[in-house]
Amino acid sequence: MDRPQPSCSLVMSLSTFGSATTFIHAVYGYIPRDLASMAGDHVQCSPLIPGAKRLEELAPGSAASFVVHAPASTIERRAVIGLALRALVPGGALTVLAANDKGGTRLANELAAFGCEVAASHKRHHRIMVTARPNTPSGMDDAITAGAPRILPDLGLWSQPGLFNWDRIDPGSQVLLDHLPPLAGRGADLGCGIGVLALGAIAGGACQSMTLIDIDARALAVAERNVWAFGATTLWTDVRSSNVLPTGLDFVITNPPFHDGGAEDRALGQAFIQKAAAMLRPGGVLWLTANRHLPYEETLVSLFTSVDQIAQAQGFKIYCARKETIAAKVAGRKVAR
Repeated sequence: MDRPQPSCSLVMSLSTFGSATTFIHAVYGYIPRDLASMAGDHVQCSPLIPGAKRLEELAPGSAASFVVHAPASTIERRAVIGLALRALVPGGALTVLAANDKGGTRLANELAAFGCEVAASHKRHHRIMVTARPNTPSGMDDAITAGAPRILPDLGLWSQPGLFNWDRIDPGSQVLLDHLPPLAGRGADLGCGIGVLALGAIAGGACQSMTLIDIDARALAVAERNVWAFGATTLWTDVRSSNVLPTGLDFVITNPPFHDGGAEDRALGQAFIQKAAAMLRPGGVLWLTANRHLPYEETLVSLFTSVDQIAQAQGFKIYCARKETIAAKVAGRKVAR
């Protein structure tokens, strides 16, 4: 499929700004190249790709074209499309695609509601919509506001539609919080979300420093608001491949994800456990919550000296795993001789 060409109105819009103005070609998410084309000099704006530009920070009218791999959640999807429309110049080329079972069948109506005239196609169980930004998109500001961060009155915490369990505490995290002892020293929350587990660890009173780590920039932005009073730091990185994770920690807490793109991926949690072990000092401890059916025990036993199941409740299991101390290593070597 060829990349949609700018409309006549886009050419006119660009010409009115003169040669000194630079427009970007923006992209949101990973775009399968057999479904839609992208400019070679495109600017990535997905919060799930560390280092990308923040979509909400794009200046209005700064993009000549936009290709969006739309998210599955309705509120999040409409907000993303609204932000893309805001960033586009009037008449700017917009391509939006999504899997049929992840909102793709709704795209035509949603774009029409913004006032877009859509040319629709389908390929590989995806719907692909090609359109241009109207001069005045209908409901754009309302869609952006609906998907923006907000404080949850029942929790007193900031969150945002599109985040995992965005409007409630995940039950697995709650079970871990119910059994988490006071933690001391330097720690990290792997896959922190909005920072619920980090706040639980900080509440113990003996935490010297806390690093909140997540692949989603939106999660880190609201987590910063939730923990700002405690001086915690955040790190935007993919835990699985990151080489910038802190080390020498006294503890790590985590409720690791086990879905990637909607499909269960048990390797995600196993990778989190492996990274946690590398982050801990000798004698450091990992506190982990996981769905009961996930087979993390073998990975835990291979990396930690002691692994204790602390609780099992509401379909979740809680593990405390301690890394071998230097003294134990030395003793083991003496015995081996």
